[in-house]
Amino acid sequence: MKIVLSVFGTLGLLVSVVVVIGLLLPTRHVASRSALIQADPERLFALISGSQAWRPEIKSCELIQKDGRHFQRETSRHGKTVLYELQGNRPPLAIERRIATENLPYGGKWSFTLEPVDGGTKVRITEDGEVYNPVFRFVSRFVMGQTATLDAYLKALGKAVGQDARIEN
Repeated sequence: MKIVLSVFGTLGLLVSVVVVIGLLLPTRHVASRSALIQADPERLFALISGSQAWRPEIKSCELIQKDGRHFQRETSRHGKTVLYELQGNRPPLAIERRIATENLPYGGKWSFTLEPVDGGTKVRITEDGEVYNPVFRFVSRFVMGQTATLDAYLKALGKAVGQDARIEN
């Protein structure tokens, strides 16, 4: 019985520490990553601004226009659906989207810039995000890393044009 109580006590203490650390972390964060991809900005912009079905974690992506506004509804392979609203668009050099789905444990926007460089394009993604749940904040910061999703996006973008994305800070 002492062993069971010790195990539950230790688990309770661990969860409490994670929650307290998560509460001490700021809700908002800004993370940025870039990659050099051997493709022209127009080709990459078309992928970024269009359907995201080329991304391995996306099951489906629907482009929607409503009341003069542009949205993307993405459904992941795990069945989670998120709606994004287009906030800004300067083809083929920049695009910005914000999460329009409400009541998620996170929110924010992604800004993409595409800069032609010798033999390719430097793609930079900046995430201006918020993580509302303190446990998710802890996991985002110390377990997954705040750039994991950005890195996965850039790698998939490179793969979509048959190139390796050389990720930089």
